[in-house]
Amino acid sequence: MADKKRILVVTQEFTPFTETLSEIEEIAHTYSQYMQDNGMEVRILMPRFGCINERRHRLHEVVRLSGMNITVDDEDYPLIIKVASLPGTRMQIYFLDNDEFFKRKKMFTDNDGKPFEDNMDRMIFFCKGVIETVKKFGWAPDLIHCHGWMTSLLPAYLKNHYKNEPIFQNARFIYSVYPDAEGVAPSEASSFSTKSLSNQLTEDSIVSYKYGELVDLHRGAAHFSDAVIISKGDFDWTTNIPFLGPKDDLKDGDWSQYINFFNNLMLQAEQSV
Repeated sequence: MADKKRILVVTQEFTPFTETLSEIEEIAHTYSQYMQDNGMEVRILMPRFGCINERRHRLHEVVRLSGMNITVDDEDYPLIIKVASLPGTRMQIYFLDNDEFFKRKKMFTDNDGKPFEDNMDRMIFFCKGVIETVKKFGWAPDLIHCHGWMTSLLPAYLKNHYKNEPIFQNARFIYSVYPDAEGVAPSEASSFSTKSLSNQLTEDSIVSYKYGELVDLHRGAAHFSDAVIISKGDFDWTTNIPFLGPKDDLKDGDWSQYINFFNNLMLQAEQSV
């Protein structure tokens, strides 16, 4: 493992840019910094929600990366890429922005706590946008780590519609499960199927997301991932793939288990080539 490994962190929340006090934003921040401090090259992508204060956090547009269009339901939506530095670190956070999907001040739910009706469209836009952004980076990750339900279609896209993209060929996928995350959508299998089929996913690739008449985004993402990290509780569908967790098993401030977990996955990838 002499070479400096590249970790792509894809997350729906990240402190201090979002201020929800959620488990997702805290874990994504803490472990990303730990990985960077321990010799790994880390890049972080997240949505640029309207609640993120651009002036306070000094976001600015990356012109060379912006200007792409992302197709959702046969309509093109412009993708704007912005960047900010994480205070006190050498890490940069890239923000995927679009007025139609992310301008609103609320992240996932309206003022009554009801998930936005277009949450699946926003999820599709974000996951596709991540793929196109990394392609434009020209930066091949060794490990792709997804945090939160809004990233849950990314493994399916990369293992199916985008499976021949050279830049992702050697990447391993980890999906972190946060069962209490806000605004999960959709819940009906029929509407999920209709939306997925019109956005470059096949029936074979989405069957793992269906759970009876409902949808389990975590289960589907885990199916297409190489490993799972569980934040709390337990899930019987993780038994056939490597998993780490729950988080409470980790000693306070000790993230070395993550390093060992990642290294083992990447070593397996190298040996399988």
